[in-house]
Amino acid sequence: MDYIVRAVAADQQIRAFAATTKDMVETARRYHNTSPVATAALGRLLTAGAMMGAMMKGEKDLLTLQIKGDGPIGGLTVTADSAANVKGYVHNPGVYLPATEKGKLDVGGAVGRGILSVIRDLGMKEPYIGQSNLQTGEIGDDLTYYFAVSEQVPSSVGLGVLLERSRDAQDLAEIGQVRQAGGFIIQLMPYTSDEIIDRLEQKLAKVRPVTAMLDDGMSPETILEELLGEFGLEITETIPTHYHCDCSRERIERALISLGKKELEEMIADGEPIEVNCQFCDKKYQVSVEELRELLNLARK
Repeated sequence: MDYIVRAVAADQQIRAFAATTKDMVETARRYHNTSPVATAALGRLLTAGAMMGAMMKGEKDLLTLQIKGDGPIGGLTVTADSAANVKGYVHNPGVYLPATEKGKLDVGGAVGRGILSVIRDLGMKEPYIGQSNLQTGEIGDDLTYYFAVSEQVPSSVGLGVLLERSRDAQDLAEIGQVRQAGGFIIQLMPYTSDEIIDRLEQKLAKVRPVTAMLDDGMSPETILEELLGEFGLEITETIPTHYHCDCSRERIERALISLGKKELEEMIADGEPIEVNCQFCDKKYQVSVEELRELLNLARK
């Protein structure tokens, strides 16, 4: 079962989140039929979105993470609510790149350089939008930079997705299902002492990759214990997290109405039913010409 733990340490000078998200990322892989590098990129952003969603307090608060890069993956979008329900998609799910020199999936090469946007809809008149330039395209580094420059919160973000690989697989294109996925976010409060900051920086400089810790059987709790145990770690909450798409025929109809009368009239004039695909779960909705006429009448009101 996927879940997130929330914790504090160093007399609440540090707050932290850690997650295991294997099922979530595997669900996304199956929905979108993503290539290995696209699975890794989307899985990292989904994991971050789940933890950042859990940071929000309002029941109806919504978070959107968008990455637009100049790499072949094109971009990624993830949305999450405060209950850590999350969904997402990648613009080019079939992108393939050779491994890096270290034999790793080249997420940075797939994403490239561009912009990371964080959009929080907290029920105000306008959503809060923060942006920063992508630093490496590896997503964890980019979110670490975003928190520092856009929200002025010193942070460390670790994200990882490990895929199964059959013994006879010849290259990365033959990697299969998600074996491990998860991550952590560690943040310093404004009143954190210099001594704690120095000790934490030394600790994080030696941290192993998230996937290595998960593959060794570590849980979100034991990952945080390894990172923050010496600072007096206190787990405060455990939150289930899921890949959850809330698309419906009603939402699809509202989206069609929002296109406007001219677009609907052109669809009706074609005389053919249309098919609308949900970007988040690939569910297909058939809309007949008669149903389009009904939507046009609603659009005219």
